[in-house]
Amino acid sequence: MPQSVDRALDVLDAVAEADGPVPAKALARRLGCGLSTVYELLGTLTARGHLVRTPAGYALGYRVPSLHHAFQRQMRIADEVQELLVKTRRAAGVDTYFSTYRDGEIAVVAGASASHPATGGFSVGRDAIPHATAHGKVLLAALPRAARLRHLATSGMRAVTARTITSPERLDEQLRRVRREGVAVEIEECAAGVACVAVPVPGARGGALTAVSAALPLAEFHRRGPQVTRAIRHVAAEAGKFQGKLDITGTTDG
Repeated sequence: MPQSVDRALDVLDAVAEADGPVPAKALARRLGCGLSTVYELLGTLTARGHLVRTPAGYALGYRVPSLHHAFQRQMRIADEVQELLVKTRRAAGVDTYFSTYRDGEIAVVAGASASHPATGGFSVGRDAIPHATAHGKVLLAALPRAARLRHLATSGMRAVTARTITSPERLDEQLRRVRREGVAVEIEECAAGVACVAVPVPGARGGALTAVSAALPLAEFHRRGPQVTRAIRHVAAEAGKFQGKLDITGTTDG
């Protein structure tokens, strides 16, 4: 049973990562399992609405949006915050995200990005490399030192690119600057040719444990970085008004 569950989730993940519908044979090749097994899993996932069958293959089903809505409800993500991200994406032309520190983990919990963002895009979920992301730096900077050290001991500080900061001393220096200036910038630490900027959302209990960030191509960042920073500061200020609805601050002991 556990293996079947794993395989079903592998099928769902594979379809989600694809640019369009995926044929069953392609899924079987990708997952390295028999076609009959894949068809059985596809049948179950389709029957439950997680997938739909199209002439070109399988795509995400109509159950997925309701799961995302339930996720946002449980994470206390106000509808107004998602609307802010979408408006900023349209107005500033940058991929915009909302992140949090909750229960010992840093995660992206909402976002608005292009279908095929030039930045590669973040996906909603846990951030395993917070030392290399702008929103991760904002949230790490807000944590008490003991909690920050515990988090980094768990996640590590691996080199994602040649420019990733992997020295605890250098990271501490950068985090002090983030606390002082109220903004974090990372340039090609997370992805080549990409820059990100992040600011804390004001009003969180126990410190700034939510953040708004934007990702854009490096050349574009050099041209209009200050404009983008002003835009996400505005988003953060507006999001702070809904902080009572967010209630995702989690544990801040340390």
